[in-house]
Amino acid sequence: MFNQFGATAETLSKASTLVFRIGTDAHLYDDPDDVSIAPLLDSRFDSEKCEALKRLLALIAQGFEVSSFFPQVVKNVASQSLEVKKLVYLYLLHYAQKRPNEALLSINYFQKDLGDPNPLVRAWALRTMAGIRLHVIAPLVLVAAGKCARDPSVYVRKCAANALPKLHDLRLEDNTVGIEEIIGILLNDSSPCVVGAAAAAFSSVCPNNLSLIGRNYKRLCEVLPDVEEWGKIVLIGILLRYVVARHGLVKESIMFSLHGTENSRSEKDCSDTNSALDDNGDSNGLYESELTNAVSRCYIEGPAEYLSRLSFMNKDSSEFNYARFTSGKNNDDVKILLQCTSPLLWSNNSAVVLAAAGVHWIMAPTEDLKRIIKPLLFVLRSSNASKYVVLCNIQVFAKAIPSLFSRYFEDFFICSSDSYQIKALKLDILAYIATDSSISFILKEFQDYIRDPDRRFAADTVAGIGICAQRLPEMANACLEFLLALTRQQLMTGEFGSVDTEADILIQAIMSIKSIIQLDPPSHEKVIIQLVRSLTSIKVPAARAMVVWMVGEYNSLGDLIPRMLATVLKYLAGCFASEEVETKLQICNTAVKVLLGAKGNDLLTIKMVLIYVLELAKCDLNYDVRDRAHFLKKLLSTYLDSQCLEEETNRPGQHKDSSRLLAENLFGKQNKSISHEPIDHRFYLPGSLSQIVLHAAPGYEPLPKPCSLRCDDPEMDENGDPYVTDDEDSASESLDEEIASSYSSQHSNVDSSGTDGSEEAGSASEDDDNSHQLIQFSDERKNGASQSASDFGELLSNRALESWLDDQPGFSKPNTSEHSQVRTSSARISIGDIGGQVRPKSYPLLDPVNGNGLRVDYSFSSEISSISPLFICIEVSFKNCSKETMSDITLVDEESGKGKDSVEQSSFSDESSTIPQSNEPNLVSVEEITSLDPGQTMTRSIQVRFHHHLLPLKLAIYCNGKRHPIKLRPDIGYFVKALPMDVEVFTNKESQLRGMFECVRRCTFTDHIKELDKDKGDNSLVEDKFLVICRSLALKMLSNANLHLVSVDLPVAAKLDDATGLCLRFSSKILSTSAPCLITITVEGRCSEPLEMSVKVNCEETVFGLNLLNRIVNFSVEPSHPHV
Repeated sequence: MFNQFGATAETLSKASTLVFRIGTDAHLYDDPDDVSIAPLLDSRFDSEKCEALKRLLALIAQGFEVSSFFPQVVKNVASQSLEVKKLVYLYLLHYAQKRPNEALLSINYFQKDLGDPNPLVRAWALRTMAGIRLHVIAPLVLVAAGKCARDPSVYVRKCAANALPKLHDLRLEDNTVGIEEIIGILLNDSSPCVVGAAAAAFSSVCPNNLSLIGRNYKRLCEVLPDVEEWGKIVLIGILLRYVVARHGLVKESIMFSLHGTENSRSEKDCSDTNSALDDNGDSNGLYESELTNAVSRCYIEGPAEYLSRLSFMNKDSSEFNYARFTSGKNNDDVKILLQCTSPLLWSNNSAVVLAAAGVHWIMAPTEDLKRIIKPLLFVLRSSNASKYVVLCNIQVFAKAIPSLFSRYFEDFFICSSDSYQIKALKLDILAYIATDSSISFILKEFQDYIRDPDRRFAADTVAGIGICAQRLPEMANACLEFLLALTRQQLMTGEFGSVDTEADILIQAIMSIKSIIQLDPPSHEKVIIQLVRSLTSIKVPAARAMVVWMVGEYNSLGDLIPRMLATVLKYLAGCFASEEVETKLQICNTAVKVLLGAKGNDLLTIKMVLIYVLELAKCDLNYDVRDRAHFLKKLLSTYLDSQCLEEETNRPGQHKDSSRLLAENLFGKQNKSISHEPIDHRFYLPGSLSQIVLHAAPGYEPLPKPCSLRCDDPEMDENGDPYVTDDEDSASESLDEEIASSYSSQHSNVDSSGTDGSEEAGSASEDDDNSHQLIQFSDERKNGASQSASDFGELLSNRALESWLDDQPGFSKPNTSEHSQVRTSSARISIGDIGGQVRPKSYPLLDPVNGNGLRVDYSFSSEISSISPLFICIEVSFKNCSKETMSDITLVDEESGKGKDSVEQSSFSDESSTIPQSNEPNLVSVEEITSLDPGQTMTRSIQVRFHHHLLPLKLAIYCNGKRHPIKLRPDIGYFVKALPMDVEVFTNKESQLRGMFECVRRCTFTDHIKELDKDKGDNSLVEDKFLVICRSLALKMLSNANLHLVSVDLPVAAKLDDATGLCLRFSSKILSTSAPCLITITVEGRCSEPLEMSVKVNCEETVFGLNLLNRIVNFSVEPSHPHV
């Protein structure tokens, strides 16, 4: 019965779970090994395709690898269903970088979708193209982004702005100018949504190109309040940087006032500024001049540069030209910036509030600076998540100008729910904003904080009392009495030796007392004596070390301290062995200081104590203490010599020993001057991540140098305001005309690549006098602009662009006048008849173990099939490794008549690299070997038709009536044939195959090193090294691919052992399509070391070109097999 109840409960639980899952996609996560995905992807119904794609995305979210479905998913990119298309795009974005060859096949459909009437489809297509992130399609993405930047849909234009940083991440210098032009167009957009995305793209791509901002400055300021929240943060920073670079600091602002304190600023200005900041009559509204100067300089120079400059220069030195400033009351740009950011101080987003407050902190006049106080305090009270960030920025403001927040000290009182980090920040702020009228309330709060259970926080409170005493000297005595009472109270409890946090309280108390004593030592003699008498009770090493330091530092203060020095030193010497390292070091230093200032009857006693202490220190276990003892004994050898002590004491200063002078300079007080150390604080721009983590976060940049931006743009007036018309249509039309003209000036010769008969004839009719020279010199003019983004119109075929580039067939042409023409001389080297040295690589087809003693190898032949261009010629060798005669050896194709490979079935691209289907067999009939004796080898030439240049062909070998299945793997290097041409024809064709038809990879080449090592003892000439490298590279290429060596060029200006600039060109054409395929190899490095080799392939068939490039790189890094 109870079992039935249990079963019922379990059933009800399952039922309730199913009810809650109704209407959701939770079932997609149930079966990771769902076998129904593949049939659903091939379904005719969009609903089933959506179900399969959702399951794939669910598996991706769980971390499963589902890239095997890539060909089936890519087929559905042509679907008319928006839901299917969107899911396919999401899948492609995830796996495009892992499967680049297949992803390239869908580029044509992306281009068609860019012309779709639905703006969502256009935006998805652009986002997917930008997310693929392949160098070969970067020109297409740039053209697509340029078109979408003028799209009537706001969402499409926003996607165009978001695509630009992804395109910039590919680090293609040719696209930089085009990207910046698109950003300039988007910054001038009328939609706030687009402007926010364009600002983010600007900060990622060209943050220093502030001239783009100058052309649209007023429009950006007007649209700033309507931009999305996170776009406001970026745009505020950009506008601030532009104003500082264009106009410099504001004369009435805090930043300029801080710099002005170093110069001859009048007292009247100082008093006006202080009175403007401090209305409550307190006397603490004066600037912390040194600290505030560090703040302003860190904003402009950056903390790293500022602190490094302080290490070797006078801290008061100034690198700013103070003549370059502007008036905030008269400058329209500054007034507009402050007006448009003032409403943002009350934004719901705390980050926007901080960004707006940072603008006013740097640029607002002093009398308007108070407007940032209440918004910051409001965010501090209302947002717990951003409380720490806001406090970090308020801390900087309070340190620079304490009077700014002095009236609001109660807002910084500690709450019991605050974390330790927030408590520490509030303590620091309270210590800096304390005034004469508020110090009594703050000290009462501090007394409560000391009793807090968090003893680390209590120790920080004691340190804050010391800061208050230093900032308010009139309250130093009250703070000192409180600290002494706290010290006595804590010493009576005797808890410091066991608890580290309790020990921290005592350490901070004595450190605060020491800082107060340093303000006026003569008036605190009794305090020092009281601390010395407490040495027997103080057990904390750091606290004891500070008290011992005060004994040595103030050994001549007053009348009582000099008389008790001998007794104190005897006590310290007696407990020296049991002290910690830091206390031992301070005892040694104090004994030396006392000896230098000792007089009268105590001199001999102090000297004997010092000798005793140094002897103990020399035997100490710690090497720092031992080193200090040896140093002091050597330095004070004159003082410790009893015979010469009286003479040294009475000798005039100019006759003193150098060691005595050094000792007095190190430990004496007569040469010490009271000087403040430079402030070693790091300040970063308000609201930045760097200000929170206190180091330069990635992407952080300080403000630009004031007035570093020159007004060179004729469209800008005196104040930097652009003369921009409101008629956007006329501006876009003129820009479109300029873009169209850049394309119309060029012509495309892509269609002529298929017919090469005339070119071959031209190559054959080359001048005979030059064809047989060993070295031919040539002058080549190389214009960098020929490789720029302006060649897109030539590179892309009309069939790929006509579907979506309707009235704007191109993109703007970069300014080619900036690219200077470089004239270089090169030597064309002939390496003789190298064809006889080529030995094709051999691959195993059947090993003797699996073939019952029959070994079969094959190698690809450079011969061209006379049957069909689809057939590849292969040499197959049969060797009998057994001791018995073999008979009836034949090679047959068992797949003839079967269906084609799935790759052919799923091919949908206009330019596919698969072999066209035909009725011809895969293998031409091979002559049978009737008999093969032991050890005998026979060779047969076969002709094979592969289905694809990457897929193996399944064959079978019959020997002695037994079947041996084999796989004949293709080599893409022999799917081309040699195409003879000269250098001029090669260069012309190469210029037509740029952009997406060009792919480059780098690798390391080492084959030449073995050849050079063989000739080390032959005293060969240096020039032979270049011939060895050329021969090794040529043999490597010609032995693994059916190519024609066009030329070998070497720069004349190259060093004797530097192979940099060596260039080899190879030409070929694809057997199936007759499309030309050009290969260029350039070399960098020294001859005797591994060379960095750059391989470039130019081919209309992009997938074939990528696979051929990968093949070349793979066999280039492999060691060469010996040629016989």
